[in-house]
Amino acid sequence: MKFYATAGSIAIDPSPWRMDLGIALSLASAVLALAAVATLMRSRTTIDPTRPTRATALVTRGVFRFSRNPLYLSLLMLLVAYAVRLDSLVVWLGPAAYLLYVTRFQIIPEERALQQKFGDAFSSYRSRTRRWL
Repeated sequence: MKFYATAGSIAIDPSPWRMDLGIALSLASAVLALAAVATLMRSRTTIDPTRPTRATALVTRGVFRFSRNPLYLSLLMLLVAYAVRLDSLVVWLGPAAYLLYVTRFQIIPEERALQQKFGDAFSSYRSRTRRWL
């Protein structure tokens, strides 16, 4: 018999595997975000995603070797961790909406600015490194 704690109309599934997976994804999200911020700081470039033209370096090392957007990926992982923990299909709309929104309104404009600023170096980076994973 399963018992659920409810928060409004969304049930929190107390099963151990959901708890463990949610915690693992949350921790991985935190490690990824911290690694990305540390890499940006070591490169002495901006962390502010609203001003990509202020970038002083094209960062392609560290976690940026695997994803062009590790900070956005870490937020997506956190939303997925939350969705895993909750027992509701509607909660999965959050990560899906975030992915679509941030790609359209943040990542694509950011990539245009970086392309303009770093030219062929950014083109090369974009061709060898995936946007998400």
